[in-house]
Amino acid sequence: MASERQIGSTSALARSLLDLCRSRKLMIATAESCTGGLVAAALTEIPGSSDVIDRGFVTYSNEAKRAMLGVEASTLQTFGAVSKETAIQMAVGALERADVDLAVAITGIAGPGGATPGKPVGLVHFAVAARDGRITHREHRFGAIGRSTVRTRSVLEALRMLMELARPQVPAKPKRAAATRLRPRVARTPRLHPVKRPPRRPRA
Repeated sequence: MASERQIGSTSALARSLLDLCRSRKLMIATAESCTGGLVAAALTEIPGSSDVIDRGFVTYSNEAKRAMLGVEASTLQTFGAVSKETAIQMAVGALERADVDLAVAITGIAGPGGATPGKPVGLVHFAVAARDGRITHREHRFGAIGRSTVRTRSVLEALRMLMELARPQVPAKPKRAAATRLRPRVARTPRLHPVKRPPRRPRA
């Protein structure tokens, strides 16, 4: 079971995300598989969330991912439902179908069963997509820590990724050219007349 601390941090993060999106007039959609709508639930639990949350897609089966989010059958066949490629297509599909500013997608193996070679219990892929073309993917291997804990941690990670994407982008400062320590050489003008030196005295 999820701890009270985790539930509290989820609620606080959800409130911060809603406040940020509200101030920037951003709308959100969610696309969830292994979390079964928990991200949408965490956000809509807070009063006034309707001015930020547009809709949530719960696409548990492959058919739902194809029909509701436009995930390509070839992607599911080649990479599987729990993969970077599927997560990204889920996020982009939610973004396009809901016509929102930000979308998050989660697909993973919460357990206790469902593991396959190379894809253990606790493996979760996340993707967030923005209307301006930014897409971020992350892979987490939480381990066999219990179905409820995997799902709770996945909700937290999804909210964090949305928060990062919702923040205004800070333009990168141009790098200053490194100042050289070498002094420039001063060109010497040639002498017009030879320098007259006094004659040397003979040695005794």
